[in-house]
Amino acid sequence: MSLRYKTAIVGASETSQLGVIPDMSETQLHIDAAMNAIADAGIDASQIDGISATMNPAILAHYMGIVPKWVDNTQVGGTSFLIHMRHAAAAIASGLATTILCTMGQSGRSRVGVGGVRIGTAGASSGPRYDGSYPGQFESIYGVLGPTTMFGLGVLRYMKETGTTIEQLASVAVAQRKWSNKVPRAMFKDLVTVEDVLNSRMICYPYRLFMCCPVTDGGGAFILTSADRVDDYPTKPVYVLGTGESVETAAVSQMYDMTTSAAFKTSSAKAFEEAQVSHDDIDHVQIYDAFAHLPIYGLEDLGFVGRGEAGAFIEEGNTSPGGKLPLNTNGGGLSYTHTGMYGMFAMQESVRQVRGEAAHQVEGVKTSFCQGVGGMFMAAGSLIFTNEPPHS
Repeated sequence: MSLRYKTAIVGASETSQLGVIPDMSETQLHIDAAMNAIADAGIDASQIDGISATMNPAILAHYMGIVPKWVDNTQVGGTSFLIHMRHAAAAIASGLATTILCTMGQSGRSRVGVGGVRIGTAGASSGPRYDGSYPGQFESIYGVLGPTTMFGLGVLRYMKETGTTIEQLASVAVAQRKWSNKVPRAMFKDLVTVEDVLNSRMICYPYRLFMCCPVTDGGGAFILTSADRVDDYPTKPVYVLGTGESVETAAVSQMYDMTTSAAFKTSSAKAFEEAQVSHDDIDHVQIYDAFAHLPIYGLEDLGFVGRGEAGAFIEEGNTSPGGKLPLNTNGGGLSYTHTGMYGMFAMQESVRQVRGEAAHQVEGVKTSFCQGVGGMFMAAGSLIFTNEPPHS
């Protein structure tokens, strides 16, 4: 069953604050985002009959006084929310629910109400964190510690094979500051140069500080309903045109090829197929960017440019304001915000651009492609949104 034009987003919002929020737990961040999205949709919580979230949906439902007909708690890292959206669209299209709330909240910076130990971290004197997970058993024993070392393995190989330069990697951060410079809620707004990026503190080669995401607090939420009900809501509908999802491996060292994402290719191809559009039809792109290499991998694996071409494409200004393919127009995870799982914020910016409500709006956006990644290329989710009604 194709999900093309079966559903539409009629409510979308983030938490009232972003950045450092020490007085709100993760549950409260979920609720804050949910209530803002409900208000945006102009509905009452009692009208919601489906819930998806990375928190326990029973807690969310009970807090809000909802007894849902459908729930989803898929957890595959930062792209979970794109996959939640796809699952929610399928549920509505098949009659399992009529109005679904998708929420996200994360106290990544303040760690309020967060149980357990943060994955990939350890006290300075305790050494790597060994656990029973797949990466914990088979990667951490070799001293791999955290995303910069895990992602760095493939990036160095990619740069060697394609000739992509460190300056081109730095240009990703430069381009995205040109967008966040006009976004009031962005964590980092100052313009930077390639030299600024390369002079920032070394984290783990090839990553300098400005090539890495900040760690923040915040969240977001969506209200999804069937496309034939959009006239019942005050907001401009954002139609779900194409969807895709995939997974590859929980251990980055076990990717089929560390210089390309099989999951990206699978999920994006499915989204394009379902949407019945071509790359030339896409006006705007959001690619999850916890680190500077992700938009480079994304542009190539999604098929917007050829193998080894993305670094130069970004360096030449094609993704910057005024460029032919506006990319990560809120500043992305590198400059806007990154709570640990960024996919929700990428989706929010796609929706704002399609609605024509973004802080740094691109003129004439009709269609937006949003690509998420979970873990170290563990999972992928792809969504294509449009403001053009069916049969227009």
